[in-house]
Amino acid sequence: MINDGFNLKGKVEVRLNDEVVREIDNLVVTTGKGFVAASMIKTTSNSPAAMTHMAIGSDTTNPAAGDTALGNELGRVTLTSAAVSGAVVTYIATFPAGTGTGAVVEAGILNASSSGTLLCHTEFDVVNKGSADAITITWTVTVS
Repeated sequence: MINDGFNLKGKVEVRLNDEVVREIDNLVVTTGKGFVAASMIKTTSNSPAAMTHMAIGSDTTNPAAGDTALGNELGRVTLTSAAVSGAVVTYIATFPAGTGTGAVVEAGILNASSSGTLLCHTEFDVVNKGSADAITITWTVTVS
């Protein structure tokens, strides 16, 4: 009997002004898994838009599989880069000074500049982002 489990796992590294302040696991939500499945068949009616944005927020509610958005989004930016190597996809985004300022405790990857499909959602201990601070998040999603 063949048993080949298909899993998506994510890791998130948060840097505040170039210093690593958090390293956490994340949740690939139900809509994200649907996105991956739909991406395996390229048709004009079934081709989801690529993941292009990352958002940060201030809601302390634990991420759940049914999430479709962050709890309280503080800011959203276009990905700085997205790359694939083997079975690992790496997304990087920088929230510059003045963007996403506040008590940041959650992040997500999405495929639109507003709304869109949520691929991953994570929560972490507070990172206080002042108006002059920059946050860079490196997010890896591994297919195993």
